[in-house]
Amino acid sequence: MGSATSAIFLLISAVALGQPPAAPPAPETYHVVHGWPKLPEGFAFGQVSGVGVDSHNHVFVFHRGTHPIMCFDGATGELVRSWGDGMFETPHGLAVDSDDNVWVTDVGLHQVFKFSHEGKLLMTLGEKGVPGLDGHHFNKPTDVAITPKGDFYVSDGYGNSRVAKFDAEGKFLFDWGTKGSRPGEFDLPHGIALDRQGRVYVADRSNSRVQVFDENGKFLAEWKSAEIGRPWDVAVDADGYVYVMDGGDMNPKPPDRGRVVILDMQRKKVGQFGSFGSYDGQLYWGHAVAVASNGDVYVADVNVGMRVQKFARLKGE
Repeated sequence: MGSATSAIFLLISAVALGQPPAAPPAPETYHVVHGWPKLPEGFAFGQVSGVGVDSHNHVFVFHRGTHPIMCFDGATGELVRSWGDGMFETPHGLAVDSDDNVWVTDVGLHQVFKFSHEGKLLMTLGEKGVPGLDGHHFNKPTDVAITPKGDFYVSDGYGNSRVAKFDAEGKFLFDWGTKGSRPGEFDLPHGIALDRQGRVYVADRSNSRVQVFDENGKFLAEWKSAEIGRPWDVAVDADGYVYVMDGGDMNPKPPDRGRVVILDMQRKKVGQFGSFGSYDGQLYWGHAVAVASNGDVYVADVNVGMRVQKFARLKGE
């Protein structure tokens, strides 16, 4: 990409995405909460691939093991409920909508599922075990983002290179994207999130960038830099700050990266926490990130890590 094109992207981003909030968080103001969550005796997570938080500060974790959807109290870490045994092949993304419904994707089954807060299955999209590229099929869908009125976007994903939009009843509306590295193209759209203005943020993992679109799929901006690294997931908090999960480059040996980078709407880095490793507070393959309404951040660590960690703001910040 030439310097002139990069300058255009910067201008588009500044105009389209607005100004940053007045009081950004200071860098390095998060600490890991040791001992969270409290797992049942004799239980261990499988690979943890998805995480989300509801309006009750319940944290939902999606993992590749027994009881694949688990709900924990955000404050205490106590297990509230779990479900999903025998339902999934390869759990991947998880999102919670404004009505506290829980959405998950399965890259093995090529399906998207919507559950109630208590675990009742409400909707299934995609044909079980059958990949495809149309309004009724996915090919290894990775994540979901839901608007306040119930419309939703699916990042699709490992097999396809698109984002598909559906209405609240699951009717296919449109999609956009093909495999590539130009604006509006994708190379593994791995995570997806919305801000309060309805803008769509896509973690375009293998292109090492976040792309931003309007609600109709119109390209607005590309966020790509050494600071952002390789985004595996993206989340937007209520104040408009963007949390990018830089999961690193999947190197078989260290050093690699494992960090959450916090950006304002002008792509300025205003915070960062985490480092590569397996100790508390470190991340080996950070796979997903979610932000609670109180500012706590939850990070899912897949593969080697196989855990979810809670990061809280330091007191006084």
